Amino acid sequence: MSEPFAPLKLEPAYRKVAAVLTARITEGALQPGERLPAELELARQLGVHRSTIREALRELESSGLLRRERGSKLMMVTRPDRLAIASGVTRALTLHQATVAEVWETMTLIEPEVAELAARRRTPDTVSALTATMADAEHPDTARAAAQAADFFRALAAAAANNVLSLSQEPLLQLLGSSLVRLIEVVPQARSRIAAAQRRILEAVERGDTAAARTWCEKHIRDYRRGFELAGIDLGLPIAAAGGASLPPKTRSRKR
Repeated sequence: MSEPFAPLKLEPAYRKVAAVLTARITEGALQPGERLPAELELARQLGVHRSTIREALRELESSGLLRRERGSKLMMVTRPDRLAIASGVTRALTLHQATVAEVWETMTLIEPEVAELAARRRTPDTVSALTATMADAEHPDTARAAAQAADFFRALAAAAANNVLSLSQEPLLQLLGSSLVRLIEVVPQARSRIAAAQRRILEAVERGDTAAARTWCEKHIRDYRRGFELAGIDLGLPIAAAGGASLPPKTRSRKR
């Protein structure tokens, strides 16, 4: 006897409309900056009620695919903000209880490649942007020092000119937020060691030395693991998302 049929998935009409519009946007038929027809016209074209169109537009607006300009009734196609995209991934990783060690391991795979590409593809503007992040290196305010440590990696990815790497690293940087604060608060030498490694990477990028940029970035990431251990951050613990709950009080670290 043949397998029984599975029940059909029933979706609200507005979800079907949202899927049609999303497909047009992702396929490039609707470009960023292009305005959609008015709600009534969309309802006529798609053969649905205006309220259905309104719900679909609201959903796409919340996902960052559409936005309404001030003073206009028409929705405009836009690209989702990089930080907003990463925040969704960050939440998912947090819910799946990604550990400090797992985030660190992934950074060791991504960041040295980013540094090498940054050295190869550097421009005067990207080097200037990378240099500008150094202004808050070793800042006495812990939150600003932690933010600078993450911003340096973001500027490095911008210099690498690879959108996929940039989007891939952002959730990791957001996840590292609370542990970076803890590391800098507890480990006295953390500020100076982070700043020294950043300067070495910057110098290598500036002169286009891909091997040195990769090597120093590898050392920099390895140093973070040692810093976590000195700060008493258990590498096997789930890592808190930036802005979320802090990691537990200082505990004895457990190596993996």
